[in-house]
Amino acid sequence: MASRLNPYISFSGDARPAMEFYQSVLGGDLRVSGYGEFGSEAPPGYEDKVMHGMLETPDGFTLMGADVPPGMEHTPGNNFAVSLSGDDADRLRGYWEGLSAGGTVSVPLEKQMWGDVFGMCTDKFGITWMVNIGTQG
Repeated sequence: MASRLNPYISFSGDARPAMEFYQSVLGGDLRVSGYGEFGSEAPPGYEDKVMHGMLETPDGFTLMGADVPPGMEHTPGNNFAVSLSGDDADRLRGYWEGLSAGGTVSVPLEKQMWGDVFGMCTDKFGITWMVNIGTQG
């Protein structure tokens, strides 16, 4: 799979209806994973919340979104990030190194409970980036 770049929107508890709305407008295939679906307990109050949603449309748009996890602030207007994902680990690690240089790392680039390597940082210009290296299956 080639690397992809797309918006990632954070929601304050209403990610599922929002992503379903975008699907109703844009069409396509929506996949939603909830907190607790990866072999761990969902944080209290997050049993029905979205950990990751991805809409892929017939026009080639990809939109991702999730409910803000416990401990992270939801700020309307600043509730999006740019997501880089794929399975070319070397290329994506290079992007991570460049984007995080001089910025702030909020989630180190490391293996996560869903099996992929993931990290999140804010670059030196204040833009939030998420890098996900998929496991090759």
